[in-house]
Amino acid sequence: MGLSKTIWTNPTEYLRNQQPDTPVLFFAPQAVQAAARRFIDGFPGMATYAVKSNPGEEVVENLVAAGLRGFDCASPFEIDLIRRLAPDAAIHYNNPVRARHEIGFAVDRGVKSFSVDSQSELAKLIQMVPSEGTEISVRFKLPVAGAAYNFGAKFGATAEAAVDLLKAVADAGFIASITFHPGTQCTDPAAWASYITVAADIARDAGVTIARLNVGGGFPNHRLHGVEPDLEAIFDVIGRVTAEAFGEDRPMLVCEPGRALCGDGFALATRVKAVRDGIHVFLNDGIYGSMLEFGQIGVIDRTDVLDPAGYRRTGVLEGRIVFGPTCDSVDRLPGDVALPVDLAEGDFVVWQGMGSYSTVTNSRFNGFGELSIATVLSLKL
Repeated sequence: MGLSKTIWTNPTEYLRNQQPDTPVLFFAPQAVQAAARRFIDGFPGMATYAVKSNPGEEVVENLVAAGLRGFDCASPFEIDLIRRLAPDAAIHYNNPVRARHEIGFAVDRGVKSFSVDSQSELAKLIQMVPSEGTEISVRFKLPVAGAAYNFGAKFGATAEAAVDLLKAVADAGFIASITFHPGTQCTDPAAWASYITVAADIARDAGVTIARLNVGGGFPNHRLHGVEPDLEAIFDVIGRVTAEAFGEDRPMLVCEPGRALCGDGFALATRVKAVRDGIHVFLNDGIYGSMLEFGQIGVIDRTDVLDPAGYRRTGVLEGRIVFGPTCDSVDRLPGDVALPVDLAEGDFVVWQGMGSYSTVTNSRFNGFGELSIATVLSLKL
């Protein structure tokens, strides 16, 4: 997998001329930069990027070019990546569970912000991390709705446990903060409102004035027709509810979007390998490749089908069973996928909004998974 140095006008031009038999991700730098500026200009605090969603160097470089100055890293690999590409950027090591060698790695590279959700992990940080000038954010969870799936199943202390953690952080001399994650692809601003209100209660019950409130990731990208995310409405709720809940103790705000910054900067072109007896469609990519998330949060329906000459198929849409290329029955897209009735072998199915959790989850199972990245001026076909 590598980034093409040739810049194409759009995906159609590339597909018509190159006729690729393996999947292609089309990257539009201006789309990523525009997403970054939307957060920088609109979010009422500091915007950082969750590197895990797409650690491509081209993504990081364009976010930096747009003015982003902070990154949420979850591993030593990601910390090294950011130190190399953006040496002066702020790094928040917000994976709440770290091995001791990973903590030492971060300290050696000047990381000054960590998150924690348990007393046992806090004990490691107190032992290994110099407290002066270092922030520790206590991560908590709530049973709130509005997201595609719940991040609290793995991380986050209860609100009651968070009170004790926050006291311990402050008593140990660290800069005390609070963080949460409302869940992935969260479209409901009320989820943030619920979390922010409880965060204020935690701070008051602990008797700690927090420095910052990290309102997490979860900001959505555009996956479905007619459901374009209203990020500005979410920003407005975050700013208003934080002021109301904290009053004079209002903390500085931080967010760490991943998919909302990179998701709409890429489109994926897959090719139809076969249409079996007019019923089943087989693609050259699937659940074991760039579409792993489809099985978790649903299929993106922002699709177009092009024939090999680059012309749109215009037939009536009908639900098809769609399989990926591997010799494994799990490799099926969920539900029925709406595709034109005149779809044929050799056609290209182009999926918009594919920049997040596509390159990083792509495997080489069964010998498939080869993926190219081509730069385009626009993702419009």
